[in-house]
Amino acid sequence: MTADRPAPVADLDWDPERARAFADRAVDMWQEFLEKLPDLPVSGRWTAKEIHDAVALDVPDEPMADDALFAYLHEVVFERSELSGHPRFMAYISGAGTIPGTVADLVAAGLNANVGGWQLSPAATEIELHLMRWFATELFGLPEGSGGLVLSGGAMANFVGLKTARDHRAGWNVRLEGLAGHPRLTMYMSTETHVVSSRGADMLGIGTEGVRRIPVDDDYRIRTDALRAAIADDRALGFVPFAVVASAGTVSTGVIDPLPELADICRDEGLWFHVDGAYGGPAVFADDLRPSFAGIERADSIAFDPHKWLYTPLAGGCLVVRRMADLAESFDADASYIVQDKEYTQHGLDLGRHGPLFSRSFWALKVWVSLLAHGRRAYARRISHDAALARYMGARVEERADLELSTPVGLSICCFRYVPPGLPDDDAREPYLNDLNHRLMTEIQLDGRVYISNAILHDRFVLRACIVNFRTEADDIDAVLDVAAELGAALDAEMRPASLGGTA
Repeated sequence: MTADRPAPVADLDWDPERARAFADRAVDMWQEFLEKLPDLPVSGRWTAKEIHDAVALDVPDEPMADDALFAYLHEVVFERSELSGHPRFMAYISGAGTIPGTVADLVAAGLNANVGGWQLSPAATEIELHLMRWFATELFGLPEGSGGLVLSGGAMANFVGLKTARDHRAGWNVRLEGLAGHPRLTMYMSTETHVVSSRGADMLGIGTEGVRRIPVDDDYRIRTDALRAAIADDRALGFVPFAVVASAGTVSTGVIDPLPELADICRDEGLWFHVDGAYGGPAVFADDLRPSFAGIERADSIAFDPHKWLYTPLAGGCLVVRRMADLAESFDADASYIVQDKEYTQHGLDLGRHGPLFSRSFWALKVWVSLLAHGRRAYARRISHDAALARYMGARVEERADLELSTPVGLSICCFRYVPPGLPDDDAREPYLNDLNHRLMTEIQLDGRVYISNAILHDRFVLRACIVNFRTEADDIDAVLDVAAELGAALDAEMRPASLGGTA
């Protein structure tokens, strides 16, 4: 019996000319976006229902015409999106997205390499390995033999670092035996450390009860005396301390923990020294900021996000480790459907055996191409400039009678609050200022001319601006302060209670 030969089905297989025409329209829209971006609002006063009703479509049975499809995309991009690449977006720590990185993402998507296995991605794998060795040794000063992975963001980078720490400092084979029947593992971080590390403890089976939140000093840095005491207390209870998480740029204030002292403690106690530099880590590019990171070269692992202060498109977080072999020891696993003779083929490392993901995209390319296209010195100048803009904002705040600097500027973060002139100084003052600035932050975000967020410092609700945007300049800083003062005055007139001299 002769088998029936299936006829070709080429509906999805566009020819190169069709692909180019489609891409050209997308690039035209991107160019229009870049041209209009400075004059667009950062955000809009939308509701979830309004956005849903505007963008939800039924998937058609037949192809949507290009004109209709691009009209739809145009509305999504220009009318229904918050614009984190806008020069006046200074809220959450998200970079603007480099131009070369955007193009590199197109190339990576077109190539569609699976960077889980070397034979599926030889060039992509070697680029990532080379890039991560460069980060580890040239930027952070780790020794030869160090390296790492590009991951989906800071949460995953910190998680992989903490899993590696657990596996190498628990004192038993956790991968084989698990945690049941063994002493409680404990890890240590400050009250200012990002929540992803405590959430990582949850995912690792350590539980949030195994996380010790150490108090900070007046400068919001972890107190090393309290850390030593907590470690001693846990050992006395029969627990097993295994890791310290240091912050190299906290998300609220940009503070860097005392890295040399923490490295000493980890050495003395036999603990894994992990540094969460998701935001601040790339500041080591800048000569004027690099000295603040002294001691980071002693870390066992460092997490940092190129999509933050290296400005590359989302998503891309990095983890570098002191010993690349530690990652394989924590994640390696055999799959029966993958049989290779690497001695014969001379193929390289399979990154899927060095981390939690088997299939993953070529995230490293946008970072690598951005570095190649701009060069190290351009990055150093721009990162230093961001920090200078934050210091400028702090100085401008102190010049104004209606604004108050909340804490010294840290890296590229400035925290301040609106304080109406003439506000009485009594017991009702602080609760009112918290309510006023809470409402003010929301109004600023809904107003759309500028976009900032908040921090809570010593029970005070304050406004927070973080500059990690290569488009932001001094005029944008001034605009943030002007809008905050304008909207703050209007809200104060509406909200101030009679007990504080108001009419509300």
